[in-house]
Amino acid sequence: MVKISDVVREMDMQSDTLTVYMNKRTGEFVGVTDDDEMALEVDALDDELPEWQSESLRKAKEALESDDFVPLPDRFEVHEWDIMRRFCSTVENEEHATRLLNAIQGRGAFRYFRDQVRHLGLRDEWDRFRDDVFAEIARAWLEGHNIPYDRELAERDA
Repeated sequence: MVKISDVVREMDMQSDTLTVYMNKRTGEFVGVTDDDEMALEVDALDDELPEWQSESLRKAKEALESDDFVPLPDRFEVHEWDIMRRFCSTVENEEHATRLLNAIQGRGAFRYFRDQVRHLGLRDEWDRFRDDVFAEIARAWLEGHNIPYDRELAERDA
């Protein structure tokens, strides 16, 4: 059985160059980078690679080719900008809410928002809000793929 906290952690690790896949049967997570995909396209699985790299590419190949693996929700499915906007509406101090809303406009919005959250002393509240939203996304994703999961979110400080 998969823990939602594990799915949330793996979702958070993804980037523009890393996609995390989960094995629906075993709950195993495999990260596949753009470099892995390019290496597999040119069939780089050979004896000249270090063992760790060969093993990493074998796992990436399995994740990409097996029906047992499904990609976790990516940044387009997560909509972190919208999560930030929604958080702003929960901030009771009107001045703080306005500053946060202004922070998410234009270039550098993610960095500026994080800076403002820290400056305003709202980091714990933001972290809890974001974790809760990510957990809801993870639950919906797991249910959509009929993957059984532990309904308890692991302790935040564990």
